[in-house]
Amino acid sequence: MKSFLAFVLLVSLPFVPGAPAAAAPASPSAVTPPYHVVRPGETIKEIAAVHHVTPGQLRAWNSIRKPYQPVPDGVLHLAKPAVPLTGWRSRIEEVTPGQVNWDPKRACPVLPANLRKVWVTYIDFYGVARAGSLVVNKAIAARVQRAFLSLYRFRFRIQGMSPMSINAPWITDMGTVTAGYNCRTVAGSATLSQHSYGLAVDVNPVQNPMVRGGYPGSGGFLARDAYRRGMMHPAGAVRAFTANGLAWGGRWRTLKDYMHFSTTNR
Repeated sequence: MKSFLAFVLLVSLPFVPGAPAAAAPASPSAVTPPYHVVRPGETIKEIAAVHHVTPGQLRAWNSIRKPYQPVPDGVLHLAKPAVPLTGWRSRIEEVTPGQVNWDPKRACPVLPANLRKVWVTYIDFYGVARAGSLVVNKAIAARVQRAFLSLYRFRFRIQGMSPMSINAPWITDMGTVTAGYNCRTVAGSATLSQHSYGLAVDVNPVQNPMVRGGYPGSGGFLARDAYRRGMMHPAGAVRAFTANGLAWGGRWRTLKDYMHFSTTNR
């Protein structure tokens, strides 16, 4: 817990019938430095020894100052990145009805005036710092902001956040996106999801699936004792949210929702 607390203190084209669809841009995976996903108990010195680099190099490549140690679920560069990490930035903005696809006929439970767009710096799967956003209820905007600050300090990686056309144009499946507000019902029911109230956030849905018949494309992530890029565990990235008053769906009994955090524990 002491090391956890110490680290937290650290710092479109028109459609033409018959025309082929434009290919999504290639991901930068080919030029991404090798990386290491931190497991519980690992130190900078131990990780450096395993990968035959020096602790100083590891700290420099990942902008980690002494004496701070990495947090589980963090991801460390094992070579010098082409672009170093930027400083973390954030802002909270009001939203317009159009930005949240507001339709009075749908009887969504929260008015756009009570929603906020939270902009944060996040680290993508290739180690690049990007400006991403998600919409949440204004009542929890500051908590969500602090949680994403912790994720950044942990060096946790996020597959994608809005605007995806800028942050990850090579991804076409919006089901992979880390997001908040969405006026919808719980899958398989008529009950409004906590996302409809802006009181829930989903992080890396593919890597942290909902387990009730599984989640498309997530078969390789159902073994939760693995430590892979973007996965969240109780001793690691999960604490960024639980420390800010959001309960984790990975602790539910009859259903596991490893991506899901909410203030209501629903």
